Amino acid sequence: MSLGKNSANYSKTAKLIHWGFVILFVYGIAKQVDDINQLEDVMFFRFEIIFAIIFFILLIIRFIYMKKTQKTSIPDDTPKLQKIASKFVHNGMYILLAGTVLSGLLIGLLFWLGIKEGYFLDFIVNVHELIINLLYWFIGIHIIAAIYHRLKKDGVWSSMVPFLKEKK
Repeated sequence: MSLGKNSANYSKTAKLIHWGFVILFVYGIAKQVDDINQLEDVMFFRFEIIFAIIFFILLIIRFIYMKKTQKTSIPDDTPKLQKIASKFVHNGMYILLAGTVLSGLLIGLLFWLGIKEGYFLDFIVNVHELIINLLYWFIGIHIIAAIYHRLKKDGVWSSMVPFLKEKK
């Protein structure tokens, strides 16, 4: 398939939002809570809550912007199963990102309410960790799919990635 069969390209705003989220997510992972007792520090706790709320609001804005203004760059002649898988992974990442934030905020709420141990808190922490692990898998699949499209040279890679552009 030649690059010319895919004329779709994401807007500069969409690319900025996408890569901005990559940076924001990597930052969130780098500064993540390693031990729930870190939430005893009021400044740390406040920062975590504010970061989570801002991240969630930006996630909603991103979701709405992408769904309302952007069209997929997957070529029309892509097999239907591949299109379904792509939509599943993309929507799954939104759901898992939201689930990460919401479960983290629930942990924060429980901690703030004085519930600092017990089965319910342990359950929510385990759900939070499961969501994050699933998110890592989905991100991995997303990256592998991007590399697949780069090797296939169907224009999907170049529609979002600002480097190693495919030659026309």
